[in-house]
Amino acid sequence: MRIGFLAQMDTGRLDWAAKNKFGSIEWIGIENTHCGPKHKDWKGPASEFAAEAKKRKIRISAIGAFYANPLDPKQTDTAKACFLRAIEVAHHLGIKNVAGFSGAVIEVETARWGGHPVYKPFENFMPQFRAFWEPIAKIAADKGVRLAFEHCATGAFHMPVMGFNFMGKPAMWERVFNEIPCENIGIEWDASHLICQFIDPVNNIHKFGSRIFHVHAKDAYVNHHLLAEYGICHPGVIEHRMPGLGQADWSEIVHALFRAGYDSDLNIEGWHDPVYRDHAAEQPADVKSHGVDRQAGQKLEEAGLIVARKCLEQFVEATE
Repeated sequence: MRIGFLAQMDTGRLDWAAKNKFGSIEWIGIENTHCGPKHKDWKGPASEFAAEAKKRKIRISAIGAFYANPLDPKQTDTAKACFLRAIEVAHHLGIKNVAGFSGAVIEVETARWGGHPVYKPFENFMPQFRAFWEPIAKIAADKGVRLAFEHCATGAFHMPVMGFNFMGKPAMWERVFNEIPCENIGIEWDASHLICQFIDPVNNIHKFGSRIFHVHAKDAYVNHHLLAEYGICHPGVIEHRMPGLGQADWSEIVHALFRAGYDSDLNIEGWHDPVYRDHAAEQPADVKSHGVDRQAGQKLEEAGLIVARKCLEQFVEATE
């Protein structure tokens, strides 16, 4: 098991990864490169990038294909093309996992009491989910590739309400695994999304470990003082953080992953930590303090990745 992070097709990022003792990446943003579905001659650029990674002893443990809503009719064709191309690239390069969002069918109805629009339950649309994903999963299986769906809730306050991800709740994982006969459909697992729903990450691994194909290493912090005062639907009650700076027990998580037979890497998903990220001139509303932008302009993303690596590496050193 190696420690890495999410990176685009950029040899500069590979250089930085190697210099700072990272051993893997999840290759994201493939649709915007010469390996994307708009390009026929993709094998050369894909092979060159893989060779550059190998030269630096960096393993590409997954390809991130599409992180929007594949089941939205306006996005379906693009999403399908991105996943199919990512599967081709993964097969060509010997990469096990293609990852992304599963999406959801979004339809609304009028609430009886309030007269306002509300989402129809995602579980009503299992036939549409299956019709889109089962054929893609079978194509992937024929090429020895697994589909790993990230379970980001995508809704407000990190909750799976008014979001766009069918796989945002473990109950839906169960239904998909039970009803779709494709063993290569699984999870791109992320502790932070579970903590935000008050789900125990370790118990979750014990239950679903055989279907965890790829891991986004990201932490979360629940501010119990704010929670007790304002409830779950309040800015700042829950926030995502770099591993080691939240409340996840990474020793137990890694232990449980090994016990479950996990065979891939821990790729850190940055960008979300309220401190260890690259701050724009205007500080985000969720971390402003009395209107003073004390971190405006600070560049702390790379520092956060190193903090996270140091937290995680103690549990995986010499495991490969």
